[in-house]
Amino acid sequence: MEANRQITLPEPAERTRPPWRRRPTSSAVADELDLDSEGRPGRRRRTARDWAVDFGCFFVAVLLGLTFSQEVWDEPDLPRALALLDQAVGALACAGVWLRRRWPLGYAVAMIPAGFLSDTAAGAVMISIFTVAVHRPFRDAAWVTGVSAALLPFFFWWRPEADTSYGVSVAFTAVIMITVVGWGMFVRSRRQLLLSLRERATRAETEAELRAEQAQRLAREAIAREMHDVLAHRLTLLSVHAGALEFRPDAPRAEIARAAGVIRESAHEALQDLREIIGVLRAGDQGDEPGRPQPTLAALDGLVAESREAGMKVELDHRVGEPATVPASVGRTAYRIAQEGLTNARKHAPGAEVTVTVDGAPGDGLTVAVTNPPPPGPVPHVPGSGQGLIGLTERATLAGGRLDHGPGPDGGFAVRAWLPWPG
Repeated sequence: MEANRQITLPEPAERTRPPWRRRPTSSAVADELDLDSEGRPGRRRRTARDWAVDFGCFFVAVLLGLTFSQEVWDEPDLPRALALLDQAVGALACAGVWLRRRWPLGYAVAMIPAGFLSDTAAGAVMISIFTVAVHRPFRDAAWVTGVSAALLPFFFWWRPEADTSYGVSVAFTAVIMITVVGWGMFVRSRRQLLLSLRERATRAETEAELRAEQAQRLAREAIAREMHDVLAHRLTLLSVHAGALEFRPDAPRAEIARAAGVIRESAHEALQDLREIIGVLRAGDQGDEPGRPQPTLAALDGLVAESREAGMKVELDHRVGEPATVPASVGRTAYRIAQEGLTNARKHAPGAEVTVTVDGAPGDGLTVAVTNPPPPGPVPHVPGSGQGLIGLTERATLAGGRLDHGPGPDGGFAVRAWLPWPG
């Protein structure tokens, strides 16, 4: 049944919302995750935060480059042409910092030979390693850092430090590289955590929307079923007696007056029932309780009496000694089953004697049966869609019971239901 279907959520959660309904990503989250305003990876333009971070990286690279450039220029054994080449490569490496967001891996690969040839490019090399660790998977950062670290012994053998031993220089630079990579991986993991939390929040929001839509749909179905059960009984009386007046305009005045009274009373009761349903809807919106309680099994005698006053032949076999002991939900369902059975008998078997049987005990369940023989005469055409029996089947199933209906061997019709009655 529709009410028992499980909600299946699409993957990923972001796809459940059409592109024109996706909420824009906040600027703080977009900056942290390096996303655009729609939540997609990458940005076409730098934000103020991007400019600040890139300028800071450029400043660090230039500051370290100037420091090492002076040391290179002061080396007495280094040819001037090589010193100029060192500074030129370092200047290009610092300028390339502005391209690190667009091509993080390419920039890091380009910095491997630049770092081997130039002391001035040391700051830019560290920035490139940090960038690739933040923006690329671990394997890319690992092999870039590994190649750079493998070239360190050759670099310091070729251009040894004057004031530091060979081993200390290699070890100290390797530790700095590892530290920079670890820092970059921490930033990347934090961004991935924020992205995961954002996706989970989006998924939770989508699930809440789907559950709200399902609850609204089920509420509409319940309201429609309740309106059918309540109003069909009254409106059938109107239809039958109006049809009788139409086909028998020469009926005795007493019968015409009685039919008119039934029509008036049924219209009044239908209006009252409709007001009750609307009142329940308004009370649900305002958080209040409905004005009048729903009918239970104790109201079955009144339903049969009303049908008899309308001209039906109804026999009630009520075998439940204390109807008030029946649970309210079970009694309400039994009442609706009997009401719908009487309504259908009045429409499709006018003049036939209808038998309503109610039996049961706590622990054994409650049995409701509405049976009628074939109609004794012609049956006037009364419109009907069969939705009442479908609604009764759903109602009984939701209550944990079952309902069967169909024609009998004698040409009549029977509606039988069993409902659980806890002991």
